[in-house]
Amino acid sequence: MKSLLIGAVGIFFIGSTAICQIEGINGGPVNVPTEGIIDGVFIQEHIPTKRMIPYEYVREADAIWSKRVWEYIDLREKINHNLYYPLDEITPYAWVRNARRWSLWTIIRQHVMEADLRVFSPYNPLSYGLGVKDGYQLKYPVDPQPGLNYYTDSIFRDEMLYYIGKLGPQSDIAITDEYGDPVIITLPDGTMEYKYPPRDTMYFNSSDIVQYRLKEDWFFDKERSVLDVRIIAIAPVVYKTEEDANGLKSISGMEELFWLYFPHCRFVFNNYFVFNDKNDAQWMSFDDLFWKRRFNAVIYSESNTYDRTIETYRSGVDALHESEQIKNEIRNIEHDVWSF
Repeated sequence: MKSLLIGAVGIFFIGSTAICQIEGINGGPVNVPTEGIIDGVFIQEHIPTKRMIPYEYVREADAIWSKRVWEYIDLREKINHNLYYPLDEITPYAWVRNARRWSLWTIIRQHVMEADLRVFSPYNPLSYGLGVKDGYQLKYPVDPQPGLNYYTDSIFRDEMLYYIGKLGPQSDIAITDEYGDPVIITLPDGTMEYKYPPRDTMYFNSSDIVQYRLKEDWFFDKERSVLDVRIIAIAPVVYKTEEDANGLKSISGMEELFWLYFPHCRFVFNNYFVFNDKNDAQWMSFDDLFWKRRFNAVIYSESNTYDRTIETYRSGVDALHESEQIKNEIRNIEHDVWSF
């Protein structure tokens, strides 16, 4: 009887500890919305609590061939919708997110703001966006003060505004004093004008992200006799828009928001669910999705003599054919190794 009582207490303690651990993992959604309530038949504790599987160690001497490529994941493709959905929204009162799972952008923004993920500018910050877009080299980190994050470091918050959002339009209603009269300020040049409220911050939502760009290395490891790939960095991409004199907006291209070092992202992506439309009991993590290559990507650049992208010498369908040709060349490397 005593052993049964000790066993029951132990089971209760383990169960309570598991719930506490789940609620504290990464701040992501779990199916324990309230203490003592399980939204389902069982606690979904595998993904939120599992440890990340480390990469296999590779010696330089064992990598007998490698090729660096840059790819983009088009979120309009159906196979890539697991990265795009579910959508979120930032209202004046709250950040509205799905209760069961998040999109990849929601996860990234959450942990960028909490300073769990280190942001690298897509350009040299001293050039104010007018310099060369070489952020994939991870040379320009944007860091808060030690121990602080987006919510507690005002300088870091001002810098991050250019990477996770933008300033909204200026209000045309001036600030008034206690008597209802508009407040007038004097500018440094001596001129006077009405004082307007500060512009609102327009954060990028999941619906604004149209692509993810990847920097990755393909290599043949002779020690394991396998052709392998490692993602080095990832960048969310939005449309770049321009506004004419009539206030009409048009899309003028794509813009990388920032770059992230992917091996660091794995510690975060490892504990968030990816939807499985075949079986709700077998949801994988975002780290599993990237590891298993459960997405479609198009190569837009490879390491080459001229340091150029495909779009500089191919366009339209020809660019897609060039991308497929590069992929076939990579596959043929492994095929040639095993051909005698």
